[in-house]
Amino acid sequence: MLEFEKFIDSSIDNEIWDNFVESSDNGTIFHKRRFLSYHPEGRFPDSSIVFKKNNKLFGVFPATIIERDGKRILSSHSGASYGGVAYESNLNLRDAFDLVEGIVEFAKQEHCNRIQITPPPIIYQAKYSNYFDFALVKNNFQFLKRELTSVVQLDFPKDDLLSMYRPEARTSVKKAIKKGVEVVECEKFEDYYEILKKNLKMRHNVHPTHTLEELLKLKELFPTRIRLWGAFLQDKLIAGVCNFSANEKVVLAFYISHNEDYQEYRPVNLLFYEIMRKYQDEGFKFLDFGLFTVDMDPNWGLARFKENFGARGIFRDSYYKDL
Repeated sequence: MLEFEKFIDSSIDNEIWDNFVESSDNGTIFHKRRFLSYHPEGRFPDSSIVFKKNNKLFGVFPATIIERDGKRILSSHSGASYGGVAYESNLNLRDAFDLVEGIVEFAKQEHCNRIQITPPPIIYQAKYSNYFDFALVKNNFQFLKRELTSVVQLDFPKDDLLSMYRPEARTSVKKAIKKGVEVVECEKFEDYYEILKKNLKMRHNVHPTHTLEELLKLKELFPTRIRLWGAFLQDKLIAGVCNFSANEKVVLAFYISHNEDYQEYRPVNLLFYEIMRKYQDEGFKFLDFGLFTVDMDPNWGLARFKENFGARGIFRDSYYKDL
């Protein structure tokens, strides 16, 4: 039987928590206290839970309590892409039910009206199982939404990468190389961020999730796991991708952007070709391209673009339960 307690009332400190996430079955950079610490104090009141089995740490749930539309909601941490419980790799079916039942009991103790959970997609697990999802459904959780994230498996022979691409993407990669575009890892976050802001404003009329200062802070916190790859024409940055190494299996393309004035050079195509080769060399199993649905509505153009590189859609589920 699992026992649970509020993180701030427990004997678990940030270092123990983060070390556990690193060794867990499905934990990601977004589960780490170190990552969540970049948010200003008070932005997301902490209501995280720790779970123990036989007096040993078994699971952690980074969570906040949100007041919205008259509801008090225990939610996967609002400052992270993924939430849910990071748990031990020997999770069994009974453990999964104990975790979910513990979350429900905790929410009731905190006088919450609703629970919302967004676990990492299945590719982030070391040992694949749907135990936790099954336990959610059996405890009357429902789908809040089922988004699709685009994923490329990096299990191909390196020399066969281009053959996985659709003809349009293969042509674009060769064109970028012929026109002299080069891809390197760089630290030009300021230049990249200007391209990103302009691109998001033009295409979606939105701002980046992170400010430049927040992005630089995260880079400082995770210098080897948050990396900027740039496509350069001579010395000019014309496109960039900021990647988060979410765990040892999956790298997440968090921000993708390019200078529209240099679209003819096809820099993004070459960026992903070189990135896939690099991360495969480093032992990663998947590249998560990010969502191509918003509130379950497909962005058809974005889906086609990512499918050009061999991407396929994997569920990113969010669940809820009203109490």
